[in-house]
Amino acid sequence: MQGGVESLLADAGLRVRPTSRGYRPRIEGIRGVAAKLMKPPAIVSMLSNGSRDLGFVGADWVREAGDDLVEILDTGLDPVRIVTAAPDGFDLEGAGVIRVASEMPNLAAAWARDRGLRIVPVRSWGTTEVLPPEDADVVVDVVQTGATLEANGLRVVDVVMESSTRLYASREAAEDPDRRRLIDRVSSLIESVLEARSRLLVELNVEEDRLDAVLEVLPCMRRPTVSQLAGGGFAVRSAVPRADIATLVLDLREAGGTDLVISEPRQVIR
Repeated sequence: MQGGVESLLADAGLRVRPTSRGYRPRIEGIRGVAAKLMKPPAIVSMLSNGSRDLGFVGADWVREAGDDLVEILDTGLDPVRIVTAAPDGFDLEGAGVIRVASEMPNLAAAWARDRGLRIVPVRSWGTTEVLPPEDADVVVDVVQTGATLEANGLRVVDVVMESSTRLYASREAAEDPDRRRLIDRVSSLIESVLEARSRLLVELNVEEDRLDAVLEVLPCMRRPTVSQLAGGGFAVRSAVPRADIATLVLDLREAGGTDLVISEPRQVIR
């Protein structure tokens, strides 16, 4: 998680610089911020007790802790699912009391309550997927692709939740006007990078008689930028969804666009 967050902050102009104190890096680009590198459970705990104001952590850890934090922003980084998985052929409903292994016992217990199941919790400390069938009947675990579960003969029974790296604030900091202003500024910078990563900047030239046809197929955030060229015709520029670029380039050429240039924006602020 650390690498993705540091890259996101750097693109937002908030570069993380290591110091001689190791876990206390310096954040360049904004004043009034002191940072610390911690593991996810510690981040949740510190935000909950108000000793820190703002932190990046997975939504699953926040749900597991059950703490009252304020979600500021979902970065979409590190997407995972928390799932329940069991060996092929295991009868979940007819098993009576079920041994459930997990590193997240609260999420596991909540899942069992929702399903009306009786369980014996089995606390795992990693490699949860290897416990069934000898040491557990079911696991509640974090998965990305599910390949590890499948390799261990397990099938997904339920999706407990979907998670990603998110920016959370303590309740106290979110409700304090001065700190909330700084939180919103940090959030806006990060959002501008996430928006930019979802878009590409398209620039092209077009003759006057084909301008309307080009604008008809060109998506934009609000309105495209259109400026007159020396000698006639127009230059058109727009930030478009990255996912549409392959067909869009062909559509723009067919509509009369020429001299197309595609580039990557660094930040997009609406």
